[in-house]
Amino acid sequence: MKILPERHSLVTSHIAEGDLTRIEKLLEIMAQLRARDGGCPWDLEQDFKSIAPYTIEEAYEVADAIELGDMKELREELGDLLFQVVFHAQMASEEGHFDFGDVVRAINEKMIRRHPHVFGDEEARNAGAVKGRWEEIKAEEKAAKGEAAPQSILDDVPLALPALVRAVKLQNKAARVGFDWPDISLVLDKLNEEMLELSTELAKGGDMDRLEDELGDMLFVYANLARHLKIDPENALRRANAKFRRRFGRIEDWLAEKGTALEDSNLEEMDALWNAAKREERGEKI
Repeated sequence: MKILPERHSLVTSHIAEGDLTRIEKLLEIMAQLRARDGGCPWDLEQDFKSIAPYTIEEAYEVADAIELGDMKELREELGDLLFQVVFHAQMASEEGHFDFGDVVRAINEKMIRRHPHVFGDEEARNAGAVKGRWEEIKAEEKAAKGEAAPQSILDDVPLALPALVRAVKLQNKAARVGFDWPDISLVLDKLNEEMLELSTELAKGGDMDRLEDELGDMLFVYANLARHLKIDPENALRRANAKFRRRFGRIEDWLAEKGTALEDSNLEEMDALWNAAKREERGEKI
């Protein structure tokens, strides 16, 4: 595919002078941290598996900064996430697999290849704009690598994704071939059905294995409801967590002002303070 010169220059023009030198400095810092002579003992002990949880954590901290609208924090968290990429690339380089330059080249090539409607000539742009072309390109890439075609359209949804995210991705894949409720009211009906099944299981005595199954079914439908509402369920839950933390913090503040410890309060008092915190957030008189 031919890349139009003006489009290529548009992309590269966003790289400020000196940025490449800064990246090289970051790579040098990482190499020194992993140096057998004079490196950091903790960094030297790490491997791909031990670092993976930190990579996931940094990605979530990026999401938190975005949710808070804190651009200063976002800049810092993006740097931390970039450092994770550099860390993995350094370890791979030490084992002779690939280096940071290979990572950059691979993503450059992939983005250009998967966006012919942006980087290609007119014919490629027209073809790339066709609905479903992205999935076709991904399938072509796998075939070129000699990878076997997936037995199921759901096979390429990663197992390591957070459960709510994976649920939505599985549902989206199935929806592309028509396996989906056509109306949101049917999703709500299914949710009510699953809640009834959970209640029924509780009434039977609450076998933990069955309860986990029923609760999982209910959460799966909640994820589907979020998908139909075009709401990211992970983001919705993060907002709910933040709301809970904020309102509970007000309970702590008010109790502290009264000189009352949390353990000396009771549910009735804390529930009243919770409702007061809700009214405060709404700008109502408390």
